[in-house]
Amino acid sequence: MNVTERKKGRNKNSVSSQMENRELPFISSKTNIRGDEKNILLLFFLYTLQGIPIGLSAAIPMILQNRGVSYKQQAEFSFVTWPFSLKLLWAPIVDSIFSTRIGRRKTWLVPSQYLIGGFMLLLSSHVNQWLGEDGTSPNIEVLTLLFFSLNFLAATQDIAVDGWALTMLKKQNVGHASTCNSVGQTTGFFLSYVLFMALESSTFCNQYLRTIPQKEGIVTLSGFLYFWGIVFLVTTTLVSLLKNEIDVPNADGTSHERDIKSAYLSLKNILKLKSVQTLVVVLLTCKIGFSSTDSMMALKLVEAGVPKERLGLMAIPLIPVQLAMPLVIAKYTTGPKPLNIFLKAIPYRLAFGIVAAFLVYVTPILVPDASNGLPFMYVVFLISCYALHQVCVYCMFVALMAFFAKVSDSSVGGTYMTLLNTVTNLGGNWPTILALYFVDPLTWKQCQGGTESIDNSCRTSIEKDLCTSKGGKCITIVDGFYIETVICIAIGCLWYWQGAKKVEQIQQLDESAWKIRNKKTLMR
Repeated sequence: MNVTERKKGRNKNSVSSQMENRELPFISSKTNIRGDEKNILLLFFLYTLQGIPIGLSAAIPMILQNRGVSYKQQAEFSFVTWPFSLKLLWAPIVDSIFSTRIGRRKTWLVPSQYLIGGFMLLLSSHVNQWLGEDGTSPNIEVLTLLFFSLNFLAATQDIAVDGWALTMLKKQNVGHASTCNSVGQTTGFFLSYVLFMALESSTFCNQYLRTIPQKEGIVTLSGFLYFWGIVFLVTTTLVSLLKNEIDVPNADGTSHERDIKSAYLSLKNILKLKSVQTLVVVLLTCKIGFSSTDSMMALKLVEAGVPKERLGLMAIPLIPVQLAMPLVIAKYTTGPKPLNIFLKAIPYRLAFGIVAAFLVYVTPILVPDASNGLPFMYVVFLISCYALHQVCVYCMFVALMAFFAKVSDSSVGGTYMTLLNTVTNLGGNWPTILALYFVDPLTWKQCQGGTESIDNSCRTSIEKDLCTSKGGKCITIVDGFYIETVICIAIGCLWYWQGAKKVEQIQQLDESAWKIRNKKTLMR
């Protein structure tokens, strides 16, 4: 359920000395894309490539869920999403160290994309083995390492492309970079998550795309990885050979200095502010109440029998909602207290946890066999749930972005915004890992049936195999998902009771509370 939040929440303001040392170029009321058409298409394509590893990282947990992996293993694999939340740590290095002969952004873009292509080719040769298709258990450690590496490289590419967009486009057209970013990433995510899961499913392909049923889908994961690995290698070669990079000097005519120290000093000075410290605590704790629902609802629906490709296709009718919501919400976040709508969305999102738990509970009853399709009313209810969730997510997301833009010190605007976005993403990542990790210990199972009476709680793979060998079946007595959902909602209510006061106090702070006082330190 939180795929959109994870994707949209990633910050696009890299810690660039361009952003810190010269006037922000996107503040322009007139645009004319004549002469920039090819550059806009190139940016769109680069951001689309960036969305491919992100979408695959969302699809793999769905595949693993059908392979019987534990939720602890899902928690381990969820670490692959962290590079986009932590890229602030190495963004100053990407912005500051480069080869003038190759180009400031191409120095990092070209090797990152070559490595992504290489990792994809490596994965295409062994991914079926690591997913356990030969009867063995999935190798979660290897999959986590490789997909973490893919996202680390994609995050590095993201930093380079964000910076390149500022100089690739004309000054009055830089605002189009954000459009290329959102549309390109969404396109890549759609191709590698929604479309891939549909074409990889033999059930979907046999029902809608074939006349003669076959055991596999039209697309396999290994074939998909091989195709995009080749695309990355070929297109990166073309970009490196055919696209020249022009580094635009600062407003005072000087060239960009490779000053890593000042970038990290600016982060340190921002974190010294009491207002920022309070905001960081709020951002790191505000999503605990939603963590169970956001991290496990989709996995629980797959476990209950809903085909993973059907869940992926649910995103299609929500695209208009996703496009319209930021525009609708924006008019409510332009005032002096943009976080009001953030606070108003929290009770609804907490209440949605109850709705999500109910949906998971009734799914096996309403959909005993999904091979022939899902009941119409169930699909309507499911899409309505997803739509409600997206509305709440966007209300909170847009409100936070508006508040960050309002309070960020313009002298270090890029660094300030990136830091706050990084903390926001971390505030969603760490509760997700804990929610996935603890759902198995909170679940109570019992081996029932079989030829012998055995006391077996089916907690380990050995106990499960023993139960099956005796002709029994592991039956879930209490699902930890429901226990965890109740605990998270209770914590969320307590947070809202106390946290709302802190948010109100933060909004009432004077503008000077967010300013970095020791500007000399930053300029050293």
